[in-house]
Amino acid sequence: MPQQNNQPPYAIEVSVDTRFVVEQSQPEADRYVFAYTVTLRNVGEMSARLLTRHWIITDANGKVEEVRGEGVVGEQPRLLPGEGYVYTSGAVLSTSVGTMRGEYLLHAEDGTEFSTPIPEFVLAVPRTLH
Repeated sequence: MPQQNNQPPYAIEVSVDTRFVVEQSQPEADRYVFAYTVTLRNVGEMSARLLTRHWIITDANGKVEEVRGEGVVGEQPRLLPGEGYVYTSGAVLSTSVGTMRGEYLLHAEDGTEFSTPIPEFVLAVPRTLH
């Protein structure tokens, strides 16, 4: 009888912290710059390399921009089980509030490719949302 295991072989946790970058923003020109720091943690049983990212960025006017690319911040990090990886990047919106969501595609050491969702998070100038 196969052994029961509660731990999935492929599992990456994603959490995001955001901040408004005042010094790079120009609200009078509808330019709002946000930084976001993503923490990835391999909570699965197998090491995996992050291959690609896919972002869906939506501003308060409903304008949607999709961004696809290899890796993150020029890297394709390999995460061993239990290991984490943190990076910071940015987004520019034409409104003071917006959202981002997406997914990462990863390649596990056994050759399996799997995707990990990036839960939607809000980008907002402080004191814009209550």
